[in-house]
Amino acid sequence: MIDIHHHLLYGIDDGAHDLEMSLAMAKTAAAEGVTHIVCTPHASERFPWRESLVQERFAELSELLKDQMELSLGCDFHVTASNVIDAAANPLRYSINGKGYLLVEFSSMSIPPQVGDALSQLQLAGYTIIITHPERYQAVLGQPEMLAEWMRIGCLVQVTASSLYGRFGSSAETFSNELLERNWIHFLASDAHNLTMRPPHLKKGYDYVMQKAGEETAQRLYVTNPRAAVDGAPWPEQPDPLGLRERKPMKFQMKKFTSPSTKSTRTYSGKDTPNAIKTGFFKRLFSRSRKD
Repeated sequence: MIDIHHHLLYGIDDGAHDLEMSLAMAKTAAAEGVTHIVCTPHASERFPWRESLVQERFAELSELLKDQMELSLGCDFHVTASNVIDAAANPLRYSINGKGYLLVEFSSMSIPPQVGDALSQLQLAGYTIIITHPERYQAVLGQPEMLAEWMRIGCLVQVTASSLYGRFGSSAETFSNELLERNWIHFLASDAHNLTMRPPHLKKGYDYVMQKAGEETAQRLYVTNPRAAVDGAPWPEQPDPLGLRERKPMKFQMKKFTSPSTKSTRTYSGKDTPNAIKTGFFKRLFSRSRKD
């Protein structure tokens, strides 16, 4: 298996805190059947991207693990104004192996409609966008059409493997299983941060998918599609995403999706597609930067 979302590099973000933990996480992943890890440190306001340190730690672990595990470098890219500007100005910098596939993360609670502008700018810069763990975003659980719109403009979807069997709660479990049934998942990954609360476990998820959807699906989500992302290869043929083009509503309904912060924050509806947002924040921002 290939794990495309794993916070293996130590001392960079909220993942492994020292070399010993990094090595132990890699060992655990290998025991689970993982042969290739994409190291994905955060690039966020809390954990700014530190290029030299990231490269240093990646080179160190690549050497130490060369006989046990193949490593690639990617990024857990948070959608902020400064990040998007830098990513567009430096095409493919944050992508997996610098070959185009980019893991994109949003706020866990609210996602403004202007994010469509950001995704469009990243696509124009040459990135193939992978939306990370949508089943864990409260905003997406409240408005699943948001995810559907991103998929319609070409975004791919990565779900946390352990969400399928309830590790992130019942809502994430129900939502991710419906995504699996609809063929709306393109990758399953661990999003490992440590050995306890966020361990590098993939085997249970692989077995779960194989039992529920068959071995071909398990191979596609854990091996074939991740290999394409790592290699920067053309996207493999996929099964039809059921209900996406027909705009068939999901069965999932988030119970009690009320939050003081969301009442005053406009989010996507079926009508608020990225193309419909003509004067969004990111469009104005990029227009200004081009004039400068």
